[in-house]
Amino acid sequence: MNNLITATESPSTERRLTAAEFQGLTEVPAAAEWFANLDNPRTRRAYQGDLEDFCSFLGIHAPEQFRAVTRAHILAWRSQLEQRGLSGASIRRKLAALASLFDHLLDANAVAGGNPVHGVKRPKIETNEGKTPALGDHQAKALLDAPDPVSLQGLRDRAVLAVLLYHGLRREEAARLHVLDMQERRGIKHLCVHGKGGKLRYLPMHPVALERIHAYLEISGHHLEQPAAPLFMPLRGTSTGRGLSADGIYALVGRYAKVAGIEVAGLGVHGLRATAATNALEHEADIAKVQQWLGHANISTTKIYDRRGMRPEDSPTFKVRY
Repeated sequence: MNNLITATESPSTERRLTAAEFQGLTEVPAAAEWFANLDNPRTRRAYQGDLEDFCSFLGIHAPEQFRAVTRAHILAWRSQLEQRGLSGASIRRKLAALASLFDHLLDANAVAGGNPVHGVKRPKIETNEGKTPALGDHQAKALLDAPDPVSLQGLRDRAVLAVLLYHGLRREEAARLHVLDMQERRGIKHLCVHGKGGKLRYLPMHPVALERIHAYLEISGHHLEQPAAPLFMPLRGTSTGRGLSADGIYALVGRYAKVAGIEVAGLGVHGLRATAATNALEHEADIAKVQQWLGHANISTTKIYDRRGMRPEDSPTFKVRY
């Protein structure tokens, strides 16, 4: 599979394409073209491993061999994955990767017939709660108040945490925000969020987040010098024009969780996203609207955050009277 993937690697940007290289790019197999169009690097790495696994299982070495794949092959692979003890979530992702590839091959007329992955049952999600930890209200408030409200770094970090906890953004989405992404729509300030697959969604800004961003920009002032600048700037290297990175945002969350005394195993930016989604659902937000708000392609993903049936305060434990 590696030879299919590397076929799309572009030549050095320091020189122009030769005629031979140009011709080679026009002959890129549809499978490699699909892979090259995956924007998220983590998705690309995961799907690369999934497809290498599938091709190794079937002995696929050339693009045209995908034409011979049938549903029976997919079922045999799924059975092998189960025998290897993979989690239901991993098997679902591998089948999703393969389904996406075959959808692209069909669109490109590289295979005939239907998608052989369709109709193959996916393992059930193992738990309605999911494995991503969500904070309680008191913990979320403590995290929001952990940064210094006076220093430039503290003001920036207070704004970052507010954007995450009040809007449920992924860390890559928060890192991609620019000043110009705060836009007026129907008289309300919105964030223009650049989501997975290049999809845009517009989220009304929470008053607390908006207030904190304004406090940060008032001191930073970078929005006046560079109106198209990233919204959240690093304290060093601002001359590069690059904003705070996704990894920087991840580290920021971990640092302030320690400051706030929050000890939750596995807490990261995704945990704040889970916290925002869970809180919105517990306060009667419509789950379909939460799906759009989070940028989920499938509502089943959103349902993982619906923990209303698991609230401790609703347990029969607290109904017992003696």
